[in-house]
Amino acid sequence: MIVEPANADDRQGILAVTAKIDIFTDEEKDTVRELWDDRESGYCFLVARHDGQVVGYTCFGERALTEGTYDLFWIAVDPSTRRMGAGVALMRATESEVQKRGGRLIVVETSGLEEYASTRAFYEAAGYEKEAVLRDFYKAGDDLVIFTLHL
Repeated sequence: MIVEPANADDRQGILAVTAKIDIFTDEEKDTVRELWDDRESGYCFLVARHDGQVVGYTCFGERALTEGTYDLFWIAVDPSTRRMGAGVALMRATESEVQKRGGRLIVVETSGLEEYASTRAFYEAAGYEKEAVLRDFYKAGDDLVIFTLHL
């Protein structure tokens, strides 16, 4: 598994991985495309490759009006390649890149829905601490769960 900064040719691979994540809504899939297309705004993508193919990615960036705080906007891994270490490799590479940029804190926000239970477990297993839950944030019955990692 190789993790490296995404290049211009990775757009289709990133969108293909995104399309395979069945818990992502169409709006969320559109958001990934918009973040990729608007990388001039400071969004950074790292990709995980297996046999030369994009099998996962992260998208992260500095949080406005903070010093050294970064948001991890997205992490996605092709379901057919899960349990091969891409998710952990992407997290560690993202953390390393944030540190290189002077980052001291990574913030991850996710849904509290049952479909995201494995996502939340992944963050906790990766060493992220659950900081807060905002009830009914996304919609009634869908909480915002915030995780952090102090670097």
